[in-house]
Amino acid sequence: MDLRLDYGRDGVTISVPDELRVSVVEPAKGTPVADQNAAVEQALARPIDARPLAEVARGRRDAVVVISDKTRPVPYKVVLPPILRTLEAAGLERARIEILVATGLHRANTRDELLEMIGAEVVEHYRVRNHVARDAAEHVHLGRTARGTEIWIDRGFVTADLKIVSGLIEPHLMAGFSGGRKAVAPGLAGVETMRSAHGAAMLEDNVGPGIINGNPFHEDLLEIARTARVDFLVDVSVDRQRRLTGVFAGDIVHAHAAGMRFVEHEVRVDLDAPADIVITSAGGYPLDQTYYQSIKGLTGALNSVRRGGTIILAAALSEGIGSQDFQELLRGVRGNDDFMARITSPGFFRVDQWMVQHLCQVLRKAEVVLVTGGLSADAVPGLLATPAPTVEAALGRALERYGPKAHVAVLPQGPYVLATVRGRKLSLGRAWLDEAA
Repeated sequence: MDLRLDYGRDGVTISVPDELRVSVVEPAKGTPVADQNAAVEQALARPIDARPLAEVARGRRDAVVVISDKTRPVPYKVVLPPILRTLEAAGLERARIEILVATGLHRANTRDELLEMIGAEVVEHYRVRNHVARDAAEHVHLGRTARGTEIWIDRGFVTADLKIVSGLIEPHLMAGFSGGRKAVAPGLAGVETMRSAHGAAMLEDNVGPGIINGNPFHEDLLEIARTARVDFLVDVSVDRQRRLTGVFAGDIVHAHAAGMRFVEHEVRVDLDAPADIVITSAGGYPLDQTYYQSIKGLTGALNSVRRGGTIILAAALSEGIGSQDFQELLRGVRGNDDFMARITSPGFFRVDQWMVQHLCQVLRKAEVVLVTGGLSADAVPGLLATPAPTVEAALGRALERYGPKAHVAVLPQGPYVLATVRGRKLSLGRAWLDEAA
């Protein structure tokens, strides 16, 4: 059986023996909207629980339009122009419209990346700015959430008269689903906000892909977004070819909730039993450019692998491992218990510690094997993974351990699929405790 995994820009085809018990975990074929431009324009004119964007924009002094950074495959060349046209038709001059890239704690997007993301017409004729989380002077303090998280948000966003946020709705390892409130925090938040919101205790709580009810991370982010005020939301869903399948515009809570319901219906796949071996991708480009982002492929597989099983991750890693902070943290890990003791000690905080924590959560339950063309085999053990030259070689090694009757699950789209066993969404910090998952 030949299967194609999302890997880099072009994908990779793997061969799985026909005699194996294989579950291919793919969502039902999503139907792209017939006319993408019309779908966006209709959503702006007929939003969910909000006035049309043209009415919301009328009489405003200035506007900020928040977009995701390059790690999210949002088709902004389709989504952004109708928003900008609506703002200008409502009386806002171009000079008073800022496009703000919600980088979170990621690096700034380059001009070439912006050209690829949003197109030359927008880059050359509008003011585009990257949020910089580490510049404390560029943030405004808006108090604390009920959980005590300090709210530091991008000054330009806070002071704008009209605030529009946009993004992609997909399963997310912390927030349950991306989009909505995530554009504000972590998208536009300062480091001090992330110290609590991405803190070790928070991520051992009820957080995981598809989990919204009782998810403290989701609740914290929503409170931050409400405090900072969002006037209009434009979120989208896409299929495997990055074509629009839905546009959800309007109120940040109700429009986002409608989008989450739609996406879960589209991408959730329920297995009857956990697999001994899970073969997954990190979602291909742009998500699998770094190991940091590719860990989402591992957490997306955690619900569907049995305790003591193996996850085989195929990720291109064209940009390598990730930030210097992330690499230094990885080099210092001496085991899960040691790492957790470090990050929960009083006063300890390092940027990107949360993704190492998520990697440790995966390793509590399963072995990780990494297949990549972006790093040498010698570098992989330092990533707390076992190297393999190909997926086929990794699978053959795993079958020696589990036997020819092993249950193999394949997630070609990686974290863009919400894989469960009988519909149960297990929190990442506790997934390894569940004997049946």
